[in-house]
Amino acid sequence: MKFRFVLIWFFVIIVLAIALGGLSLTETQLPAALLGGQENSSPSDWVKENQIQVYPHYVVLDIPGVKWAGFTNTNSMDPFIDETANAIEVMPADPDAIKVGDVISYQTAYGVLIHRVINKGYDEQGIYYVVKGDNNHFSDPFKVRFDEVQGVVVAVIY
Repeated sequence: MKFRFVLIWFFVIIVLAIALGGLSLTETQLPAALLGGQENSSPSDWVKENQIQVYPHYVVLDIPGVKWAGFTNTNSMDPFIDETANAIEVMPADPDAIKVGDVISYQTAYGVLIHRVINKGYDEQGIYYVVKGDNNHFSDPFKVRFDEVQGVVVAVIY
């Protein structure tokens, strides 16, 4: 009888571990909502799987029109990006290509900033983006226009 009780509890613990994501029988991730998280806007799929080739000693990213980006220690994009990270950016062909969730670099009077697009709107001047650093409490106090965009971050290398 005692053995049966222990066996039942063992199976209950295993089922809970699987349900809560502590033990995975597949590569599939459980939605964070099951664990109390919320859905956030993620970057668009700028690099397709067939553009990535992984070899034992190197990686090839076949992305036309890329440029390298480094970061300063502003902490605005922590923990996603910090000053020791490097990134690869591409320039989108048109303003509609940039989506909510994308991380863009853009020119300001203070220099180039890199923040996430949290909203996209239209006014009398056309498309604009509202951006915010992931670690900032408030969005940037100005609208970002497509002609100020320097690129969209498509890869971060730590």
